[in-house]
Amino acid sequence: MTRPIWLSLWRGFGKRCPACGHGHLLSGYLTVAKTCEHCHEDFSAQRADDAPPYFTILIVGHIVIPAMWVVEKLWSPDMWWQMAAWPVVIVILSLWLLPRVKGAIVGLQWAARMHGFGESHEEPSTFGPK
Repeated sequence: MTRPIWLSLWRGFGKRCPACGHGHLLSGYLTVAKTCEHCHEDFSAQRADDAPPYFTILIVGHIVIPAMWVVEKLWSPDMWWQMAAWPVVIVILSLWLLPRVKGAIVGLQWAARMHGFGESHEEPSTFGPK
């Protein structure tokens, strides 16, 4: 049975279970729940590691740098304003995105059956030793 990648990414980005879309994926700010409280999907196999911070930095950079350029070209605010405003924007955007990106990474791992997400009694594993 195939697992929809884009739907799983979207559900993970919404911090919901990639399997059912109802249960919470995260039990804390960045702590992945052990299981889904709705469908009981096991999330202990997830291995998000360093990917969420990397992708968060990449996304924030691609949002903030063009925004800085547009603000500079349209309004040319004083340097003190920019030195005060942009770090705040970067921190807020990073803190908002980080758990969502982590959820999306876990959703992708679940959909692609990575790190043990495909191993169960009804689905044979295609990875690892036999």
